[in-house]
Amino acid sequence: MDNVDNIKRIIIFVIVVVFPLVILTLALSESDRQNLFHEELRREYATARAPSVDHTKFPSLQVDFASPHEITAACLSCHTERGEEVLNNAHWNWEREEYIEGRGVTYLGKKNLVNNFCTGILSNERACNRCHIGYGWEDHTFDFTNQLNVDCLICHDNTRLYVKAPGAAGYPPMGADAPDFNYIAQNVGRPTSYNCGYCHFMGGGGNNVKHGDLEFGLLTADRQVDVHMGVDGLNMTCVDCHKAENHQMLGTYYAVSSTPQNNVTCASCHTAYPHTDNLINAHTLRVDCRTCHIPEYAKVNPTKMSWNWATAGQREDGLPYATLDSLGNEIYLSEKGEFDWETNAVPDYVWFNGYADHLLSTDRISESPVNINTLIGSADDRNSKIVPVKIHTGQQPYDTVNETLIQMKLWGAEEGEGAFWVDLDWDTAIKLGMEYAGLPYSGSYGFVETRMYLPVSHMVSPANKALTCVDCHSRAESRISGVQGIYVPAMSYNPTLNSIGSWLVLLVIAGVVLHAGLRIRSAYRRKEH
Repeated sequence: MDNVDNIKRIIIFVIVVVFPLVILTLALSESDRQNLFHEELRREYATARAPSVDHTKFPSLQVDFASPHEITAACLSCHTERGEEVLNNAHWNWEREEYIEGRGVTYLGKKNLVNNFCTGILSNERACNRCHIGYGWEDHTFDFTNQLNVDCLICHDNTRLYVKAPGAAGYPPMGADAPDFNYIAQNVGRPTSYNCGYCHFMGGGGNNVKHGDLEFGLLTADRQVDVHMGVDGLNMTCVDCHKAENHQMLGTYYAVSSTPQNNVTCASCHTAYPHTDNLINAHTLRVDCRTCHIPEYAKVNPTKMSWNWATAGQREDGLPYATLDSLGNEIYLSEKGEFDWETNAVPDYVWFNGYADHLLSTDRISESPVNINTLIGSADDRNSKIVPVKIHTGQQPYDTVNETLIQMKLWGAEEGEGAFWVDLDWDTAIKLGMEYAGLPYSGSYGFVETRMYLPVSHMVSPANKALTCVDCHSRAESRISGVQGIYVPAMSYNPTLNSIGSWLVLLVIAGVVLHAGLRIRSAYRRKEH
């Protein structure tokens, strides 16, 4: 009897003391391993990069530059192969060769796609191409093979003094308004976040208008806004993640891209299994990191959520006018129409496998709302994950007879050129825009609802601000209630499955009670004998 009691004591000791200690030790060791890994990342990106050369000492940069092209020639005199590299990248060509299921090999990009912001660059190059990394792209005649048309300064100026002039097709101000080219050319280096943001923060015509997660607030924000770029944290720059080799930049923007070539992901730095909790790691098989770690976007300044072109063109007392909300946001402009804005916006969520399709100018509209781009994916596709997106909606003009979206002539230098932003004449602006694009136009137009899906990738919150279990596993307010094809415990309701589950719980309880009863009975009978 004593031996039996000793064995019982040993078993109880193992269960109550030893086993929990083993689990705790394994958990702590895993946590230490992960923390050390993240500490290595912190050290790597917290180290300031010192310039490798002093450009003020180069004789080729100590001359009086008469034109920006001469600056490019001076750069290429030392960086001899860089010009050819730029001529082959997407930032220069504004298109990529990609394969789309059902279309085959296509060449897509800002150069030729429509959108539901300013609709497209065709016939508006002088204004839109202020954000091109070149000089002089004002129409179809631009020479994409001339290296001297490359604007080196827009990416490599480290003074923040270099700008491009409005409506100048990518040229900086000239003459008396020109910046100090000599000083700027002697102070160049690795691209800063300001360089990238000069164009990418201003997409759609203003700060944070288009993306919602890219804006100038990131340059001064703390880590609560973005844990990577926060000035009180790692203070990382865009090119820390979007690395470049031979001027081929990592990164894919699915408003204009269709395949995940040259992509950059969270796992590129954090690995596919970054958590100490394996249950959370298991979620990453079908849930993208961004879904949990970007619970909201537009954290500093508002982003545009809808654009209604159908109301544009109105005048007051014969003149164009603007209406602002209490925060100073434009909610109506005669030349653009009505807008809706949002701050601290909650993303929508969709299945996405890394591939996208786009509506081309020649595609017929088959339904409304029209998807300007389509993120491909489903619950049945094992390569798909749930990702957060900004959905920008619009009302934009289309050809009611040919049933195609319209490219408008928007920008003009002066009145009488037919540009809508100047003359507010729909018929002329549409006719000229479609002629320039080489597209048929019936002469009849209307407005159709459109949607554009923009994956949210920035403004990553600290870990303690990420979504928790109840944000998704909740019947009433689940973040992913709109995602199709999934069964989420505590969110989804299926009478049959719930009934089966209830019976299984009752059977388990009954089994436990029965087993305990039999053990008690057996022990009692042993004592009787």
